[in-house]
Formats: sequence, structure tokens, C-alpha cells
Amino acid sequence: MEKVNRISMAVIRRLPKYYRYLGELLDKDINRISSQELSNITGFTASQIRQDLNNFGGFGQQGYGYNVEELHKQLGKILGLERTYKAVLVGAGNLGQAVANYKGFEDAGFKLLALFDKNPKLIGLKIRDIEIFDVDHMENFINDNGVEIGIITTPKEQAQGVADKFIKSNIKGIWNFAPTDLKVPENVVVENVHLNESLFILSYMFKEKNRK
Repeated sequence: MEKVNRISMAVIRRLPKYYRYLGELLDKDINRISSQELSNITGFTASQIRQDLNNFGGFGQQGYGYNVEELHKQLGKILGLERTYKAVLVGAGNLGQAVANYKGFEDAGFKLLALFDKNPKLIGLKIRDIEIFDVDHMENFINDNGVEIGIITTPKEQAQGVADKFIKSNIKGIWNFAPTDLKVPENVVVENVHLNESLFILSYMFKEKNRK
């Protein structure tokens, strides 16, 4: 585990892409792939792929390549996908409903138990049979159901307050879609999905592309 902790986030952030493409290969009944073939699919160099995977052990065999099913399984374990995580979402507006409707959420082992909002017009409604509750009941629900992951899709002004309630309820993982950086203790993991920042990167690349 200490070795994994020393692995750079750049490597960690490439693993989900490997995992996704390997899953697609399995769907096509492809059982073996070389690092060069994987390079052609992912866009990373064969050398980079070998280096990334070697951080976690020897998965390939010289002259054979990688067993797709086994590598997919091992990457799933590394990513923690061999188990199910209970989650709740706060902010049941358009973005929150879109996240709740995302099928890949459950496919990855994240079970969304409930949505919460303060808008009385939304309370009682269901998204894919997942009910929207009053946010005032959130902390009790988290404690009663052993929730581990909290998702924030509120406006940025409300996000820190929601995060504070998550932390008070012993949630250790937060998926934050609000355009703000949260302040959390060291034992709480936050993954930020800042949509505006992604758009800014797109804008930059578009500008540079059209400058040539």
C-alpha cells in the first residue's frame, strides 16, 4: 500500500481510461493485447503504458502481451471497484438529476441511495426510483444507512456547508461538482469535477488549434 501511495496522480488518472478500454475489448471477445495495440487505442505510448502498469506489478508477458480479462480485473481491484459504495447526492436540480440518471454510476459499483434538496417543490419526487428528501434529514439518513460517499451538485455558495455536514456524518469521500475548492480534513478524499475549468481548457485548445 505504501508503494501505491507514492504513485503520482498522473498515473492514477490514466488507470480509468485503461480500465474502460479493456472493458470494451472484453465486450468484443478480445482476450489478448500488446502494449503497442493498447497504445493505438488509448493514445498513450506503449512505453508509458508499461511504466504505468509496472507500478502495480507485472501484468504482461514478453512475447504475449496482456491477458485482457485478467488486467481488467486487476485494474478494477486497484481502483477499488470490486466492492459497492453507498452514496447520497445533495442538490437535486438539473445537474444533480443528470448525475443521478447516469447509468455508469451504478455500473462502477456506486449505489445512490437518496437525493437531498431544500426546494420543497422537489422533495418527494423520484429520479430512477431514487427519492428526493429534505436536506434537513440528510445527516440522520447518512448515519442510519452507512453512507460512505457524498456527491455535491449545489451552487458554490452552499457547497462548503454541505461538505461540513458530510464530514460531521463521517463521510470520507466527496465527489464535488460545485465550482469551488472545499476545505476538508486530511482523512477525507475529494474529487473535484469543475465543469467550467474543463470548458476553459477546451477554449484554450480550440484557440491554439485555429491559430495554426
